Amino acid sequence: MARICAITGKRPTIGSSVNRKGQSKKSGGIGTHVTSITSRKFRPNLQRIRIKMPNGGTKRMLVSVKAIKAGLVQKA
Repeated sequence: MARICAITGKRPTIGSSVNRKGQSKKSGGIGTHVTSITSRKFRPNLQRIRIKMPNGGTKRMLVSVKAIKAGLVQKA
């Protein structure tokens, strides 16, 4: 099952995890340097909740917390 919000369409996005090494110039060092860059995923905060459908029924869906807080879904 894909981790996609049923309401907003939010899905995992790809980014980078940047590792740095060294003492910062502010702390008296020569500055930090990038030692490695690895890819990572930013996953949306999805919750499996029961929502009311327009026809009066209920259905269990994966919905992002942002959509729930914004009031885009009606909890059953």
